[in-house]
Amino acid sequence: MDRLVNTVRPYPWGSPTALPALMGTTPDGSPQAEVWMGAHPGAPSRVERDGRLRGLDRIIEENPQGELGDAVVRRFGPRLPFLVKLLAADAPLSLQVHPDPAQAATGYARENARGVPLDAPHRTYRDPQHKPEMIVALTPFEGLCGFRPPHESADLLAALNLDWLAPYVQTLRSAPEEPALREVFSAFLSLFPGRPAEFGGALSSAARQPGPLREELAVYDRLSRAYPGDPGVPAALLVRHVRLAPGEALFLGAGVPHAYLRGLGVEIMAASDNVLRCGLTNKHVDVPELLRVVRFTALPTPVLHPVRAGDHEEVYPVPVDDFRLSRLVRGAGDSARVLPGSRPQILVCTGGTIRLATTGDEVVLEAGGSAYVPAGEEVTVSGAGTVFRATTAPGGDN
Repeated sequence: MDRLVNTVRPYPWGSPTALPALMGTTPDGSPQAEVWMGAHPGAPSRVERDGRLRGLDRIIEENPQGELGDAVVRRFGPRLPFLVKLLAADAPLSLQVHPDPAQAATGYARENARGVPLDAPHRTYRDPQHKPEMIVALTPFEGLCGFRPPHESADLLAALNLDWLAPYVQTLRSAPEEPALREVFSAFLSLFPGRPAEFGGALSSAARQPGPLREELAVYDRLSRAYPGDPGVPAALLVRHVRLAPGEALFLGAGVPHAYLRGLGVEIMAASDNVLRCGLTNKHVDVPELLRVVRFTALPTPVLHPVRAGDHEEVYPVPVDDFRLSRLVRGAGDSARVLPGSRPQILVCTGGTIRLATTGDEVVLEAGGSAYVPAGEEVTVSGAGTVFRATTAPGGDN
């Protein structure tokens, strides 16, 4: 077992205060967006081995079976298949989707065949992996997730009173769901110059009018003010606005448009860099490829709640095996819990003081602290607080 030394990513959308408040550090005025925990080569955690700090990616590369276990290597190859983050958003992230496994593998091979450098700004597929992900709110959290029912989007668009939107309103109200969403979303990503700015002005005006849609329109008006003239703003209006209470989660599968707006959470994802952006960004947007990946289906209410999985442990159910995330909320009088050791684990404390013990080793975690447990090591959890446990899907154990 190793205590993790992690990197803070200072993206512009990050909060200057949320992560310092969680970890008990002093804000320096700069945005602190993400803390990465894992072996992703973009910012691998470091561990102390042989008296020096080394990247967890290198440790796993040198002994994948010993660190990950045979079952994980057989299923995912010699790599840790998940990445854990603490994420603190103070401004909207880009509207985006992720590919499924077949799309990722095909797209990666296609761009390699074309000779597109992996670090090129116009590169879409940076690896051959899919990128399902989940966010669990630690504070009240806002995001966009999945298409709303078309008739609801039609009502919002109609409230803007723009003549050129009338055909799209009619399409959303009368056409079948999949072709309606595809037609309107595609059209919004390719609007004539000047139309997105006109849309933003009408949105701002409508968000100030009294009525039942005012609060919802105000969400998208904030997006428009953050990204004036961006075609992603009209496209985003088709995507459902979601509020999470602490402990609630969103799972973001392949082809589901989404964006985080603000809040602090624990995020887990397959260890991939494959992101197709729809807007709310100054980065590359590949519209034709995007439209091949997006799934034009209205998403039912996407909020997940954890389910009991054992003594003091609650698991967030997801339809992928790249990761399994659970939460242990422990009181001062709770007995110690032994976690199985057949798979690699990352444990992240988000409150209180948590003690982790393996044979001959102990790590004490305060909020924001994390530890890596290689396959084959059982870990005993004690103390009072909250700890998130990340591993792969179970293969007969818990």
